[in-house]
Amino acid sequence: MTASTAGGAPASAAYDRIGIGCHHVRHPDPRLAALIQEALAGARTVVNVGAGAGSYEPDDADVTAVDPSRIMLDQHPGRRKILAGAEELPFVDGAFDAAMAVMTVHHWPDPRRGLSELRRVSRRQAVFTWDPQHLPELWLIEEYLPEIRRFDHARFTPLSDVVEALDAHTVLPFAIPHDFTDGFQAAYWRRPERYLDPVIRQASSTFAQLPASVVEPAVARLRADLASGAWRRRHADLLDRDAVDYGYRLLVAGSNA
Repeated sequence: MTASTAGGAPASAAYDRIGIGCHHVRHPDPRLAALIQEALAGARTVVNVGAGAGSYEPDDADVTAVDPSRIMLDQHPGRRKILAGAEELPFVDGAFDAAMAVMTVHHWPDPRRGLSELRRVSRRQAVFTWDPQHLPELWLIEEYLPEIRRFDHARFTPLSDVVEALDAHTVLPFAIPHDFTDGFQAAYWRRPERYLDPVIRQASSTFAQLPASVVEPAVARLRADLASGAWRRRHADLLDRDAVDYGYRLLVAGSNA
């Protein structure tokens, strides 16, 4: 099946703007992949809602990718691709063994309705998201870009609300490894110099949507602190850690039957 439009759903404005080239930075991490694969084990048909370029999809399942952005779907390698929003999935009840949604719920205009749609069209759901109420927060936010806190807290649904909407029976924490390969916001907690790269920043929806007048002075301060050694002195404790829990969670709901 080639990419098609379902219900005339508009493409995601955010990812139409920032999605180009995202796959060059956002490489699926095998440790997160293993966690998601375990949650989807045994599913023969899977719908990936907010699929983007197809990261973390199971190799042994028949996957249908759904995304509201044509630009993101064009980067998806699969054959079954549907242009649609999470809130109106064009499938009959129980059409899939499982539904997955990876770092996408915060982009949905109506998260509760979208999560209800996941439950409607599948018997099992696996949703990877971030808890905005989790502490500690990434040092980048506290020390350089508090604007990220306001921006992300406004768009991320509290984890407890997602758990309730999904009726999730399992909540699995995922600590971010120091060499995490998927370049979302917290990926470089032990590699601060990576935040100086505009290509790296553009692959993060938060960075990409903040104005340059906010981001560039913060990056300049970080560059200066790295050059002087101030960042390393403040965060010497991080340099010996293999992973840090920054509030990322995999929620599992429904049944394997």
